[in-house]
Amino acid sequence: MTTEKGTISINTENIFPIIKKFLYSDHEIFLRELVSNAVDATQKLQKLSSIGQFDGELGELKVKVSFDKDAKTITISDNGIGMTADEVKKYINQIAFSGAKEFVEKYQQESDKGNIIGQFGLGFYSAFMVAREVEIITRSFQPDAPAVRWFSDGSTEFEISAAERAERGTDVILHIAEDSEEFLDEYKLEQILTKYGKFLPTTIEFKDKVINNPNPVWVKAPSELKDEDYLAFYKELYPYAEDPLFWIHLNVDYPFNLTGVLYFPKIRQDFQLNREKIQLYSKQVFITDDVKDIVPEFLQLLHGVIDSPDIPLNVSRSYLQADGNVKRINTYITKKVGEKLADLFREDRKAFEEKWESIGLFVKYGVIADDKFFERAKEFILFKNTAGEHFTIDEYKTKLEANQTDKDGNAIALYTNDIQKEDAYIAGAAKRAYDVLVFDDVLDAHFINALEMKVEKLKFKRVDSEAADKLIDKGLKTEVVLSEDEKKKVEEAFKPFIGNNIVQVEALPTDDLPVSIVQTEFMRRYTDMSKINGQAGMLGAMPLMYNLVVNGNHPLIQKIAQEGNENGLARQLVDLALLSQGMLTGKDLTQFIYRSVEKMG
Repeated sequence: MTTEKGTISINTENIFPIIKKFLYSDHEIFLRELVSNAVDATQKLQKLSSIGQFDGELGELKVKVSFDKDAKTITISDNGIGMTADEVKKYINQIAFSGAKEFVEKYQQESDKGNIIGQFGLGFYSAFMVAREVEIITRSFQPDAPAVRWFSDGSTEFEISAAERAERGTDVILHIAEDSEEFLDEYKLEQILTKYGKFLPTTIEFKDKVINNPNPVWVKAPSELKDEDYLAFYKELYPYAEDPLFWIHLNVDYPFNLTGVLYFPKIRQDFQLNREKIQLYSKQVFITDDVKDIVPEFLQLLHGVIDSPDIPLNVSRSYLQADGNVKRINTYITKKVGEKLADLFREDRKAFEEKWESIGLFVKYGVIADDKFFERAKEFILFKNTAGEHFTIDEYKTKLEANQTDKDGNAIALYTNDIQKEDAYIAGAAKRAYDVLVFDDVLDAHFINALEMKVEKLKFKRVDSEAADKLIDKGLKTEVVLSEDEKKKVEEAFKPFIGNNIVQVEALPTDDLPVSIVQTEFMRRYTDMSKINGQAGMLGAMPLMYNLVVNGNHPLIQKIAQEGNENGLARQLVDLALLSQGMLTGKDLTQFIYRSVEKMG
């Protein structure tokens, strides 16, 4: 054929600076786009063969990436469908939009509003982000079609001529620009190929090594897979992670197309510091690991892969667009997770209870964040008590009816978030036959807040938020044996040692502690929630406020009522109460130790 010259049909002096500077935020994307195109070429040939429009030998379909540091070239080769000269003119020269001016306007105004991937055929032209010249050598699968060479130096000028290529397929050869020579590096190229092409559906070769898995588990039917297949794939994604608890295989083709596998990992309490991200793919091409619009926030602690061609992306595929499908996919994933958890709970409650420590974080996060999820989850939300027993919400409300219902008919669930530190308070509750739950997860302050709003007649109180007899107000009144004058004398004896805090003289059993420190449920919960939110809050700068509960029926307190504090007993009892809460430090602690030693002498 004779050499033909012409102008790429875009109505501008040069579209390439626009592509290079504005279209793609990361220049490494060129490799994703060109390798994806090459894979498409092999997939198209395979499709033609399957419908009888190509009866030749397919051979081993693959894409090969190579580079020559000395020649400063990167080559992407495939043995796919190839192109004729007319197809080169159609698919390469005529960028699929009506004029550069209109394109630039549309890109600037609408790239945030809709899916324009595929509307403009710009993937190939990402090559000019890194190349000063690009050439294509291609031969169509069609019999007797000659090989063709296309060449451009990044201006709107191109050249098409005859070429030598014995086999069908396409080579895209990039002559790397001086400012992009960082890509002429074996490690960097392999890293980019692995990142974007790890699961492309055609074999990708680099340096005589296959760098991808063309048949990951999510493209297979669940019926074909065993547990070990899912676990092996998890190790492929997260080589250093512990085995997951279980997984959910996603597979839907209406009203949107979505496949994938989501894994429930074992979660540590510092989960925010150990967040592995869910990976988003489109037709097995990696897009992003920022899936906040697709996956509900409370499920972003999950691991795994989501693949959907129906998720709308901006022109550079760098971020998601607002779209009805995104919302539907979000809802579908929440529903599938809820169904999976419900099935696990019904099928093997004991195993579910054993995994609750990790599962519970997802469930609690979901209850806090999503009212609809709570409706699905309320049957399998579990509470665990200090004896290690588990209860559903309804089971626990029933358990509380007899002994832990207040005068207003509310079931009062007592809890601890530190069994060791709050042991004395737990013991006080046990004397009254009260059950105590364990809420020591980082989300629990928010979780119980949410439950109180969603579950009627259920209230939560930390076991050290009141004197034991006041934790559940049953409308009964007990009298302290002290007279009013004695109560006043006791209050005066303790006030000098507690700053601006309150002395609260109560009628408690004689074998309860003489003095204890409580902080109201509101203050406890507010403090805990502020810590989780990473902020001190408007009360954060204030000192810790507490009530000093004095057991007016204890012999030591009666002694103070009669003799006053001349022997320093009140100070010693206050320090003991502070010490039990980890609130006695510095000089105060040192003085307490010396005083205690002296009293023992």
